[in-house]
Amino acid sequence: MQIKINGKQVDLKFGVKFVRELDKVAGLDLNGASFGMGLTKSIPSLNAADPAVLADVIYSAASTNKAFRPSQDDVDDFIDNYEDDLEKLFDDVIKEMSQANAIKVALKNAKA
Repeated sequence: MQIKINGKQVDLKFGVKFVRELDKVAGLDLNGASFGMGLTKSIPSLNAADPAVLADVIYSAASTNKAFRPSQDDVDDFIDNYEDDLEKLFDDVIKEMSQANAIKVALKNAKA
């Protein structure tokens, strides 16, 4: 999936690196110990159209971009100023995630 942030194409990839990055951004930390859980915590909020979670997901999915990786502020501004149908963006991101080999089982289990 590609989106344009600050006039630059950004590839969003929803693989293992995405999950690791999402764990850093939205995971569970308890007394300094990281327990991951970023994906598990994000799926219900993404389905509920939480824009902060959408920003975390996009930011994490852009982590593999070498030429231009948007900052968290860039992604927040992208969502705040999104001129198209934001609901469709949520749907498109969820659809891309559900097709990604690394996380499609987790998404399927979250729906069950």
